[in-house]
Amino acid sequence: MTALRGLRIVARAAGLIGITLALTPIHAVGLAATAGRPIARGRWRGRFLRTWSRAYLRVLGVRVAWRGPEPAPPFLLAANHLSYLDILVLASRLPTTFVAKAEIATWPVLGPLCSSFGTLYVNRSRKSDLPRLLGRLEGALAAGSGVVFFPEGTSSPGVDVLPFRSPLLALPAASGHPVHAAALAYRTLPAEAPAHLSVCWWGDMPFGSHLVSLLGHSRIEAVVSVAAEPLVDADRKALALALRAAVLCEFSPSAPAGFACE
Repeated sequence: MTALRGLRIVARAAGLIGITLALTPIHAVGLAATAGRPIARGRWRGRFLRTWSRAYLRVLGVRVAWRGPEPAPPFLLAANHLSYLDILVLASRLPTTFVAKAEIATWPVLGPLCSSFGTLYVNRSRKSDLPRLLGRLEGALAAGSGVVFFPEGTSSPGVDVLPFRSPLLALPAASGHPVHAAALAYRTLPAEAPAHLSVCWWGDMPFGSHLVSLLGHSRIEAVVSVAAEPLVDADRKALALALRAAVLCEFSPSAPAGFACE
């Protein structure tokens, strides 16, 4: 590790900690002020998460290139999943709530932070949990919030778009609510670690060492490409196939040709 890269990592870690310490009490005040008013609280969370995400991305040296329309809330958006950075990238442009795996709620620091922004957790090991989650999705839309979810069910190095799972699409399939599709990709400078190994977080990569690698980049480009039109289908499985096809149309790999996941 070069001295410059080491200083960059330390400075960025300090910057992230400083932002968290400065914004956490402001967020708490906003949540208290909107208690009992779900629409006002949803708006506060969405706008404040956008501010928070933009501050984090600035510290991390991440530039977001956005292509296509920005959905207006209330909306549903399905995207491929590459990294924990996906949340910051999408939230920096969209006032939204995210659907995440239930384990994240138990993570130190990140878990409470996600919960404070109204993250909807799904327990994929319990099918009986699905009706509760679908009810919360419906409530979020009724409160005027946007909702983003990652139907692949896991993150990948960005070689391809994994098959989309359909259970979470039961709500839009039944209600006729349109679903937007977006493709995410990351780029790093040629002289630095490639995005599929240092920005995308997948497989059994340790979080700590991956975050250090991420902090060391001079610059990261995040590309978000949103399909021109949302999709509607009364069959959730057909909707899952159509959304994946729409994401593939916008998709550009984050991993080089020929890269194989192991």
